[in-house]
Amino acid sequence: FKPFIYSRLDAKGLSATVKQAKKLVEKERPEVWDILDEVIREHPVLLNRAPTLHRLGIQAFEPKLIEGKAIQLHPLVCTAFNADFD
Repeated sequence: FKPFIYSRLDAKGLSATVKQAKKLVEKERPEVWDILDEVIREHPVLLNRAPTLHRLGIQAFEPKLIEGKAIQLHPLVCTAFNADFD
């Protein structure tokens, strides 16, 4: 989502250059989290389980921000992806 965040920072006048926008993102400023929250509402995330053998092997989801760096997956879609948690 970084390119979208950089663009939104520029549009809101919070950064004049991409370099300034990158620094704001690296520092994890509160403004960046607010913009990220706006951006993820507009962009679905595609999740693919390779090899994609049937139409349920790739699905679109609406992301939700959580604490930490792990990706969480709803248990009801685990069967379609043949997902396991090793």
